[in-house]
Amino acid sequence: MTHAVVVGLGVTGRAVATALAKRNIAVVATEDRPRPEVRKFANSLGIDLVEAPSPTDLAQALDGAMFVAPSPGVPDTHPIFAAAQTAGVQVVSEFDLAQDWDTRPVVAITGTNGKTTVTELVTSMLQSSGLSAVAAGNTDTPLVEAIEDTSVDVFVAEASSFRLGHSARFRPVVGAWLNFGPDHLDVHASLEAYETSKANIWVHQNPDDISVANADDEVVMGHLPAATEHRLVGSNGAYRVVGSMLMANEVELVDVAELWSPLPHNTFNALAAAAIASGVGATFEGIRAALRAFPGIAHRVELVADFDGIRWYNDSKATTPHAVVAALGGFRSAVLIAGGSDKGISLAPMAELHEHVRAVVAIGDSADNVREVFGEFVPVVDAGSMAEAVEAARTLASPGDVVLLSPGCASFDWYENYTKRGDDFRSIVQALPGGNK
Repeated sequence: MTHAVVVGLGVTGRAVATALAKRNIAVVATEDRPRPEVRKFANSLGIDLVEAPSPTDLAQALDGAMFVAPSPGVPDTHPIFAAAQTAGVQVVSEFDLAQDWDTRPVVAITGTNGKTTVTELVTSMLQSSGLSAVAAGNTDTPLVEAIEDTSVDVFVAEASSFRLGHSARFRPVVGAWLNFGPDHLDVHASLEAYETSKANIWVHQNPDDISVANADDEVVMGHLPAATEHRLVGSNGAYRVVGSMLMANEVELVDVAELWSPLPHNTFNALAAAAIASGVGATFEGIRAALRAFPGIAHRVELVADFDGIRWYNDSKATTPHAVVAALGGFRSAVLIAGGSDKGISLAPMAELHEHVRAVVAIGDSADNVREVFGEFVPVVDAGSMAEAVEAARTLASPGDVVLLSPGCASFDWYENYTKRGDDFRSIVQALPGGNK
Protein backbone atom coordinates (compact mmCIF):
# COMPACT_ATOMS: atom_id res chain seq x y z
CA MET A 1 0.00 0.00 0.00
CA THR A 2 1.29 3.45 -0.93
CA HIS A 3 1.30 5.74 2.07
CA ALA A 4 2.86 8.82 3.65
CA VAL A 5 4.84 8.90 6.89
CA VAL A 6 4.12 11.77 9.30
CA VAL A 7 6.65 12.22 12.11
CA GLY A 8 5.10 13.74 15.22
CA LEU A 9 1.44 14.55 15.79
CA GLY A 10 1.60 18.05 17.21
CA VAL A 11 -0.46 20.89 15.72
CA THR A 12 1.18 20.73 12.29
CA GLY A 13 1.51 16.93 12.23
CA ARG A 14 -2.21 16.56 12.93
CA ALA A 15 -3.06 19.10 10.23
CA VAL A 16 -0.87 17.26 7.70
CA ALA A 17 -2.35 13.87 8.64
CA THR A 18 -5.89 15.26 8.35
CA ALA A 19 -5.16 16.79 4.95
CA LEU A 20 -3.64 13.54 3.69
CA ALA A 21 -6.58 11.48 4.92
CA LYS A 22 -8.99 13.89 3.24
CA ARG A 23 -7.16 13.20 -0.03
CA ASN A 24 -7.39 9.45 0.51
CA ILE A 25 -3.68 9.06 1.16
CA ALA A 26 -2.95 6.46 3.82
CA VAL A 27 -0.90 7.70 6.77
CA VAL A 28 1.58 5.98 9.04
CA ALA A 29 2.49 8.28 11.94
CA THR A 30 5.37 7.97 14.37
CA GLU A 31 5.44 9.56 17.81
CA ASP A 32 8.43 9.37 20.14
CA ARG A 33 6.44 10.30 23.26
CA PRO A 34 2.80 9.44 22.60
CA ARG A 35 0.15 11.05 24.78
CA PRO A 36 -3.46 9.90 25.21
CA GLU A 37 -4.77 12.72 23.01
CA VAL A 38 -2.38 11.67 20.23
CA ARG A 39 -3.64 8.09 20.36
CA LYS A 40 -7.21 9.37 20.32
CA PHE A 41 -6.51 11.50 17.25
CA ALA A 42 -4.81 8.64 15.40
CA ASN A 43 -7.73 6.34 16.16
CA SER A 44 -10.25 8.92 14.96
CA LEU A 45 -8.60 9.01 11.52
CA GLY A 46 -7.71 5.35 11.35
CA ILE A 47 -4.01 6.20 11.29
CA ASP A 48 -1.44 3.52 11.96
CA LEU A 49 0.49 5.00 14.92
CA VAL A 50 3.98 3.70 15.64
CA GLU A 51 4.91 4.60 19.20
CA ALA A 52 8.50 5.22 20.32
CA PRO A 53 9.79 3.65 17.10
CA SER A 54 13.01 1.66 16.97
CA PRO A 55 15.29 1.81 13.90
CA THR A 56 13.57 -1.34 12.66
CA ASP A 57 10.14 0.25 13.16
CA LEU A 58 11.22 3.32 11.17
CA ALA A 59 12.54 1.18 8.32
CA GLN A 60 9.25 -0.74 8.20
CA ALA A 61 7.21 2.48 8.27
CA LEU A 62 9.22 3.87 5.35
CA ASP A 63 8.91 0.71 3.26
CA GLY A 64 6.82 1.69 0.23
CA ALA A 65 6.27 5.26 1.46
CA MET A 66 5.65 8.11 -1.00
CA PHE A 67 7.35 10.65 1.27
CA VAL A 68 8.01 11.49 4.91
CA ALA A 69 6.70 14.73 6.46
CA PRO A 70 8.44 15.61 9.74
CA SER A 71 6.74 18.01 12.12
CA PRO A 72 8.46 21.37 12.72
CA GLY A 73 10.97 21.06 15.52
CA VAL A 74 11.96 17.43 14.89
CA PRO A 75 15.73 17.74 15.45
CA ASP A 76 18.19 17.21 12.61
CA THR A 77 19.69 14.33 14.61
CA HIS A 78 16.44 12.37 14.66
CA PRO A 79 16.96 8.89 13.15
CA ILE A 80 14.07 9.37 10.72
CA PHE A 81 16.28 11.41 8.40
CA ALA A 82 19.03 8.82 8.09
CA ALA A 83 16.38 6.13 7.70
CA ALA A 84 14.63 8.07 4.94
CA GLN A 85 17.92 8.58 3.10
CA THR A 86 18.71 4.88 3.33
CA ALA A 87 15.23 3.98 2.08
CA GLY A 88 15.34 6.55 -0.72
CA VAL A 89 12.22 8.30 0.55
CA GLN A 90 11.94 12.06 0.01
CA VAL A 91 11.51 14.39 2.99
CA VAL A 92 8.95 17.16 2.44
CA SER A 93 7.39 19.96 4.48
CA GLU A 94 3.81 21.05 4.99
CA PHE A 95 4.66 23.98 2.70
CA ASP A 96 5.51 21.56 -0.12
CA LEU A 97 2.24 19.70 0.33
CA ALA A 98 0.15 22.87 0.46
CA GLN A 99 1.78 24.07 -2.75
CA ASP A 100 1.08 20.71 -4.41
CA TRP A 101 -2.58 20.97 -3.51
CA ASP A 102 -3.29 24.68 -4.09
CA THR A 103 -2.17 27.17 -6.74
CA ARG A 104 -3.06 30.45 -5.02
CA PRO A 105 -0.14 32.79 -4.27
CA VAL A 106 1.85 32.33 -1.08
CA VAL A 107 4.26 34.89 0.35
CA ALA A 108 6.72 33.64 2.94
CA ILE A 109 8.61 35.50 5.66
CA THR A 110 11.60 34.17 7.57
CA GLY A 111 14.24 35.63 9.86
CA THR A 112 15.63 35.06 13.30
CA ASN A 113 13.45 37.90 14.61
CA GLY A 114 10.45 39.88 13.41
CA LYS A 115 8.61 37.13 11.51
CA THR A 116 5.35 37.38 13.44
CA THR A 117 5.18 41.17 13.33
CA VAL A 118 5.86 41.29 9.60
CA THR A 119 3.46 38.43 8.88
CA GLU A 120 0.65 40.22 10.69
CA LEU A 121 1.49 43.53 9.02
CA VAL A 122 1.52 42.04 5.52
CA THR A 123 -1.80 40.33 6.16
CA SER A 124 -3.31 43.62 7.35
CA MET A 125 -1.91 45.52 4.35
CA LEU A 126 -3.44 43.07 1.91
CA GLN A 127 -6.78 43.14 3.71
CA SER A 128 -6.75 46.96 3.77
CA SER A 129 -6.19 46.80 0.01
CA GLY A 130 -9.35 44.76 -0.54
CA LEU A 131 -7.78 41.30 -0.77
CA SER A 132 -8.71 38.28 1.32
CA ALA A 133 -5.51 37.27 3.09
CA VAL A 134 -4.75 34.98 6.04
CA ALA A 135 -1.64 34.34 8.09
CA ALA A 136 -0.52 30.70 8.25
CA GLY A 137 2.49 28.47 8.73
CA ASN A 138 4.33 29.05 12.00
CA THR A 139 1.08 30.33 13.54
CA ASP A 140 -1.99 28.66 15.03
CA THR A 141 -2.98 27.64 11.49
CA PRO A 142 -0.63 25.47 9.41
CA LEU A 143 -0.63 26.23 5.69
CA VAL A 144 -2.09 22.82 4.78
CA GLU A 145 -5.08 23.74 6.94
CA ALA A 146 -5.39 27.32 5.71
CA ILE A 147 -5.79 26.28 2.07
CA GLU A 148 -9.11 24.64 2.91
CA ASP A 149 -10.65 28.14 2.91
CA THR A 150 -11.58 28.74 -0.73
CA SER A 151 -12.32 32.44 -0.18
CA VAL A 152 -8.68 33.41 0.43
CA ASP A 153 -6.78 35.32 -2.27
CA VAL A 154 -3.28 35.30 -0.74
CA PHE A 155 -1.64 33.24 2.01
CA VAL A 156 0.97 34.91 4.21
CA ALA A 157 3.24 32.20 5.60
CA GLU A 158 5.43 32.73 8.64
CA ALA A 159 8.29 30.46 7.64
CA SER A 160 10.37 29.00 10.46
CA SER A 161 13.70 27.34 9.78
CA PHE A 162 12.06 24.07 10.87
CA ARG A 163 9.60 24.22 7.98
CA LEU A 164 12.00 25.65 5.40
CA GLY A 165 14.77 23.19 6.27
CA HIS A 166 12.64 20.26 5.16
CA SER A 167 11.07 21.94 2.13
CA ALA A 168 11.96 20.17 -1.10
CA ARG A 169 10.24 22.43 -3.63
CA PHE A 170 8.40 25.25 -1.85
CA ARG A 171 8.36 28.39 -4.01
CA PRO A 172 6.81 31.56 -2.57
CA VAL A 173 5.92 34.26 -5.08
CA VAL A 174 7.46 36.69 -2.58
CA GLY A 175 10.10 35.36 -0.21
CA ALA A 176 11.47 37.64 2.51
CA TRP A 177 14.48 37.06 4.78
CA LEU A 178 14.53 39.70 7.51
CA ASN A 179 17.75 39.00 9.44
CA PHE A 180 20.03 36.27 10.71
CA GLY A 181 21.46 35.47 14.13
CA PRO A 182 22.30 32.25 16.01
CA ASP A 183 19.26 30.30 17.17
CA HIS A 184 17.75 26.83 17.52
CA LEU A 185 21.03 24.98 17.94
CA ASP A 186 19.05 22.55 20.09
CA VAL A 187 17.27 21.45 16.90
CA HIS A 188 19.63 22.18 14.00
CA ALA A 189 22.84 20.22 13.67
CA SER A 190 24.96 23.38 13.42
CA LEU A 191 24.79 27.11 12.86
CA GLU A 192 25.54 26.42 9.18
CA ALA A 193 22.56 24.06 8.99
CA TYR A 194 20.32 26.75 10.51
CA GLU A 195 21.58 29.27 7.95
CA THR A 196 21.01 26.86 5.08
CA SER A 197 17.47 26.23 6.28
CA LYS A 198 16.71 29.95 6.24
CA ALA A 199 18.25 30.37 2.77
CA ASN A 200 15.90 27.68 1.47
CA ILE A 201 13.20 30.36 1.23
CA TRP A 202 14.75 31.52 -2.06
CA VAL A 203 16.22 28.32 -3.52
CA HIS A 204 13.20 27.29 -5.61
CA GLN A 205 12.02 30.73 -6.72
CA ASN A 206 11.55 31.55 -10.42
CA PRO A 207 12.85 34.65 -12.24
CA ASP A 208 9.41 36.31 -12.02
CA ASP A 209 9.29 35.90 -8.23
CA ILE A 210 10.38 38.55 -5.71
CA SER A 211 13.12 38.21 -3.09
CA VAL A 212 12.94 40.72 -0.21
CA ALA A 213 16.17 41.05 1.77
CA ASN A 214 17.72 43.01 4.60
CA ALA A 215 20.28 45.16 2.81
CA ASP A 216 22.28 45.61 6.02
CA ASP A 217 22.64 41.92 6.91
CA GLU A 218 25.71 40.35 5.31
CA VAL A 219 24.54 36.77 5.85
CA VAL A 220 21.18 37.44 4.23
CA MET A 221 22.70 39.32 1.30
CA GLY A 222 25.18 36.50 0.76
CA HIS A 223 22.32 34.17 -0.19
CA LEU A 224 20.30 36.58 -2.36
CA PRO A 225 19.48 34.77 -5.63
CA ALA A 226 20.70 36.38 -8.83
CA ALA A 227 17.70 35.56 -11.00
CA THR A 228 14.75 37.04 -9.07
CA GLU A 229 13.48 40.60 -8.64
CA HIS A 230 15.22 42.08 -5.59
CA ARG A 231 13.59 44.39 -3.06
CA LEU A 232 16.13 45.60 -0.53
CA VAL A 233 15.14 47.00 2.86
CA GLY A 234 17.41 49.13 5.03
CA SER A 235 19.91 51.94 4.79
CA ASN A 236 21.15 50.78 1.39
CA GLY A 237 17.77 49.71 0.05
CA ALA A 238 14.92 51.20 -1.91
CA TYR A 239 12.72 50.66 1.15
CA ARG A 240 14.30 52.95 3.74
CA VAL A 241 13.80 55.88 6.09
CA VAL A 242 14.57 59.33 4.72
CA GLY A 243 14.50 61.91 7.50
CA SER A 244 11.53 60.63 9.46
CA MET A 245 9.59 59.33 6.44
CA LEU A 246 9.25 55.68 5.44
CA MET A 247 9.90 55.43 1.71
CA ALA A 248 9.06 52.76 -0.86
CA ASN A 249 11.40 53.67 -3.68
CA GLU A 250 10.40 57.31 -4.14
CA VAL A 251 6.90 56.94 -2.69
CA GLU A 252 6.24 58.35 0.77
CA LEU A 253 4.42 55.95 3.10
CA VAL A 254 4.07 57.27 6.67
CA ASP A 255 6.11 59.23 9.17
CA VAL A 256 7.90 57.17 11.81
CA ALA A 257 5.83 59.00 14.44
CA GLU A 258 2.68 57.43 12.97
CA LEU A 259 3.87 53.87 13.65
CA TRP A 260 2.82 51.82 16.69
CA SER A 261 6.46 51.96 17.80
CA PRO A 262 9.35 54.21 16.73
CA LEU A 263 12.00 51.63 17.69
CA PRO A 264 14.47 50.95 14.85
CA HIS A 265 13.65 47.27 14.44
CA ASN A 266 9.94 48.06 14.12
CA THR A 267 10.65 50.72 11.52
CA PHE A 268 12.52 48.04 9.58
CA ASN A 269 9.61 45.61 10.03
CA ALA A 270 7.18 48.18 8.66
CA LEU A 271 9.34 48.75 5.57
CA ALA A 272 9.84 45.03 4.99
CA ALA A 273 6.09 44.45 5.19
CA ALA A 274 5.49 47.21 2.63
CA ALA A 275 8.02 45.65 0.26
CA ILE A 276 6.38 42.24 0.58
CA ALA A 277 2.74 43.29 0.45
CA SER A 278 3.15 45.61 -2.54
CA GLY A 279 4.67 42.69 -4.42
CA VAL A 280 1.46 40.71 -4.25
CA GLY A 281 -1.25 43.30 -4.78
CA ALA A 282 -1.35 45.69 -1.82
CA THR A 283 -1.93 49.33 -2.69
CA PHE A 284 0.00 52.19 -1.12
CA GLU A 285 -3.29 53.41 0.37
CA GLY A 286 -3.83 50.01 1.96
CA ILE A 287 -0.25 49.88 3.22
CA ARG A 288 -0.54 53.31 4.83
CA ALA A 289 -3.87 52.45 6.47
CA ALA A 290 -2.47 49.22 7.91
CA LEU A 291 0.66 50.90 9.27
CA ARG A 292 -1.36 53.60 11.00
CA ALA A 293 -3.81 51.11 12.52
CA PHE A 294 -1.40 48.35 13.54
CA PRO A 295 -1.38 47.94 17.35
CA GLY A 296 1.83 45.90 17.61
CA ILE A 297 2.32 42.32 18.77
CA ALA A 298 1.91 41.17 22.36
CA HIS A 299 5.18 40.10 24.02
CA ARG A 300 7.33 42.00 21.50
CA VAL A 301 8.55 45.22 23.19
CA GLU A 302 5.01 45.66 24.49
CA LEU A 303 4.51 48.59 26.86
CA VAL A 304 2.67 47.15 29.86
CA ALA A 305 2.99 49.93 32.45
CA ASP A 306 4.28 53.48 32.91
CA PHE A 307 4.49 54.88 36.43
CA ASP A 308 6.90 56.64 38.77
CA GLY A 309 8.87 57.78 35.72
CA ILE A 310 9.67 54.20 34.66
CA ARG A 311 8.25 52.38 31.62
CA TRP A 312 7.90 48.59 31.73
CA TYR A 313 8.19 46.55 28.53
CA ASN A 314 7.32 42.91 27.91
CA ASP A 315 9.63 41.47 25.24
CA SER A 316 9.16 37.82 26.19
CA LYS A 317 9.17 36.80 22.53
CA ALA A 318 12.85 37.78 22.39
CA THR A 319 14.30 34.27 22.70
CA THR A 320 17.71 35.02 21.12
CA PRO A 321 20.54 37.43 21.97
CA HIS A 322 19.99 38.96 18.52
CA ALA A 323 16.47 39.99 19.60
CA VAL A 324 17.71 41.45 22.88
CA VAL A 325 20.18 43.69 21.04
CA ALA A 326 17.40 44.85 18.71
CA ALA A 327 15.23 45.83 21.67
CA LEU A 328 18.02 47.52 23.66
CA GLY A 329 18.87 49.62 20.61
CA GLY A 330 15.67 51.56 21.14
CA PHE A 331 16.42 52.65 24.71
CA ARG A 332 19.11 54.74 26.36
CA SER A 333 18.95 53.25 29.87
CA ALA A 334 17.34 49.91 30.69
CA VAL A 335 17.17 47.51 33.58
CA LEU A 336 17.23 44.23 31.70
CA ILE A 337 15.57 41.01 32.89
CA ALA A 338 17.23 38.18 30.98
CA GLY A 339 17.73 34.42 31.09
CA GLY A 340 15.95 31.11 30.61
CA SER A 341 16.78 28.08 28.46
CA ASP A 342 19.61 29.11 26.14
CA LYS A 343 18.95 26.57 23.33
CA GLY A 344 22.64 25.80 23.05
CA ILE A 345 23.68 29.23 21.80
CA SER A 346 26.13 31.71 23.31
CA LEU A 347 24.58 34.60 25.21
CA ALA A 348 27.68 36.80 24.76
CA PRO A 349 26.15 38.93 21.96
CA MET A 350 23.56 40.20 24.45
CA ALA A 351 26.16 42.54 25.91
CA GLU A 352 26.85 44.23 22.57
CA LEU A 353 24.86 47.28 23.73
CA HIS A 354 25.82 47.09 27.41
CA GLU A 355 26.14 50.87 27.47
CA HIS A 356 22.33 50.97 27.15
CA VAL A 357 21.97 48.86 30.31
CA ARG A 358 21.90 50.24 33.87
CA ALA A 359 21.63 46.82 35.55
CA VAL A 360 20.60 43.23 34.84
CA VAL A 361 18.32 40.81 36.66
CA ALA A 362 19.34 37.24 35.76
CA ILE A 363 16.64 34.55 35.73
CA GLY A 364 16.18 30.88 34.95
CA ASP A 365 18.57 28.09 34.05
CA SER A 366 21.00 30.40 32.28
CA ALA A 367 21.27 32.95 35.11
CA ASP A 368 24.94 32.11 35.61
CA ASN A 369 25.63 32.68 31.91
CA VAL A 370 23.81 36.01 31.98
CA ARG A 371 25.88 37.09 34.98
CA GLU A 372 29.07 36.09 33.20
CA VAL A 373 28.11 38.05 30.08
CA PHE A 374 27.16 41.30 31.84
CA GLY A 375 29.08 41.13 35.10
CA GLU A 376 32.12 43.07 33.91
CA PHE A 377 29.94 45.94 32.68
CA VAL A 378 26.97 46.51 35.01
CA PRO A 379 25.51 45.26 38.31
CA VAL A 380 23.81 41.85 38.00
CA VAL A 381 21.43 40.33 40.56
CA ASP A 382 19.71 36.94 40.52
CA ALA A 383 16.00 36.27 40.91
CA GLY A 384 14.35 32.93 41.60
CA SER A 385 10.94 33.82 40.20
CA MET A 386 9.35 36.42 37.96
CA ALA A 387 7.91 38.18 41.01
CA GLU A 388 11.41 38.44 42.49
CA ALA A 389 12.73 39.69 39.15
CA VAL A 390 10.12 42.45 38.96
CA GLU A 391 10.81 43.55 42.54
CA ALA A 392 14.57 43.58 41.92
CA ALA A 393 14.13 45.58 38.73
CA ARG A 394 11.95 48.13 40.51
CA THR A 395 14.69 48.60 43.09
CA LEU A 396 17.41 49.00 40.45
CA ALA A 397 15.54 51.35 38.07
CA SER A 398 15.57 55.15 38.29
CA PRO A 399 13.14 57.67 36.80
CA GLY A 400 13.76 57.89 33.05
CA ASP A 401 14.76 54.21 32.80
CA VAL A 402 12.83 51.38 31.23
CA VAL A 403 12.52 47.90 32.71
CA LEU A 404 12.77 45.45 29.84
CA LEU A 405 11.92 41.77 30.05
CA SER A 406 13.93 40.60 27.04
CA PRO A 407 15.17 37.15 28.04
CA GLY A 408 17.28 36.17 25.03
CA CYS A 409 16.37 32.57 25.89
CA ALA A 410 13.49 30.15 25.60
CA SER A 411 10.99 29.91 28.44
CA PHE A 412 10.85 26.17 29.03
CA ASP A 413 12.74 26.17 32.33
CA TRP A 414 9.98 28.13 34.11
CA TYR A 415 7.06 28.33 31.67
CA GLU A 416 5.18 26.34 29.04
CA ASN A 417 5.95 29.00 26.41
CA TYR A 418 7.06 32.61 25.97
CA THR A 419 3.42 33.75 26.01
CA LYS A 420 2.85 32.50 29.54
CA ARG A 421 6.16 34.06 30.62
CA GLY A 422 5.13 37.43 29.20
CA ASP A 423 1.63 37.18 30.66
CA ASP A 424 3.09 36.50 34.11
CA PHE A 425 5.44 39.48 33.85
CA ARG A 426 2.62 41.74 32.69
CA SER A 427 0.24 40.71 35.47
CA ILE A 428 2.89 41.11 38.18
CA VAL A 429 3.92 44.56 36.95
CA GLN A 430 0.35 45.77 36.58
CA ALA A 431 -0.41 44.63 40.11
CA LEU A 432 2.24 46.99 41.50
CA PRO A 433 1.00 50.27 43.03
CA GLY A 434 0.41 52.52 40.04
CA GLY A 435 1.02 49.62 37.65
CA ASN A 436 -2.11 50.06 35.55
CA LYS A 437 -0.71 52.04 32.63
